[in-house]
Amino acid sequence: MIKAADVKKLREITGAGMMDCKKALTETNGDFDAAIDFLRKKGQKIAAKRADREATEGVIISSTNADSTKGIIIHLTAETDFVSRNADFVSFAQSISDLAIKEGPATREELLDMQIGGSKVSELILEKTGTIGEKIELASFEVLEGDTVVPYNHAGNSIGVLVALNSAKNDDVVAVAKDVAMQIAAMKPIAVDEGQVTQDVIDKELEIGRELARQEGKPEAMIEKIAQGKLKRFYKDFTLLNQQFVKDSKQTVKSALAAVEPSLTVTSFKRVDLGK
Repeated sequence: MIKAADVKKLREITGAGMMDCKKALTETNGDFDAAIDFLRKKGQKIAAKRADREATEGVIISSTNADSTKGIIIHLTAETDFVSRNADFVSFAQSISDLAIKEGPATREELLDMQIGGSKVSELILEKTGTIGEKIELASFEVLEGDTVVPYNHAGNSIGVLVALNSAKNDDVVAVAKDVAMQIAAMKPIAVDEGQVTQDVIDKELEIGRELARQEGKPEAMIEKIAQGKLKRFYKDFTLLNQQFVKDSKQTVKSALAAVEPSLTVTSFKRVDLGK
């Protein structure tokens, strides 16, 4: 039995019509990810938001060490916007971020086991939960290293980004890295370039491209070529170096980096958001 609330949720996620959403959920036995793929294959409108991204409140902080060769992102969640915007809560999140930069834990578990003022981070989070009356959790912890790592924190600490470049730190490299970090925050690339896209994603996009071509009545002999063309468009839209540069749409991100230094490129990036 498909619930009306589930249909409404899928419609909000995808932008597709109510009846299309109901059919998609029925055909996929209520599986939201499968329903999204079903709608895509039918050519229905799909928003960028994914079904598995729950809207949560909290604070995200990205920061780097003194020489900008290593960065971290922490994501501390709360249940309400009222708490996440409270100065004490933000300060608590900042203290965890400062600890991570100073001590260099490799994992979330290591960070939770470290101490601030004689108490473990995990214990302090439990104390905050008791004091505030909301569930507080270190939802994620990311680490990134590179020749130069630059952080970006979106307004309200709702998005945190780290971007690593293959060049020593200087003013020009840092400036373009900040622009690229803001690009990552806004455009949500899934990989640096097509070489970093997983085979599962490639296979899925090709399958969707073939299905759409067949629905459009294209000759079977042309199906694979059309699917490959749609995959190239996917790379342009969702891989960082191939995206149009937000600050200058006449350039790609790759060419904007090359204008600073011929061999300058992004080696890796991290992006964390509140899931809204």
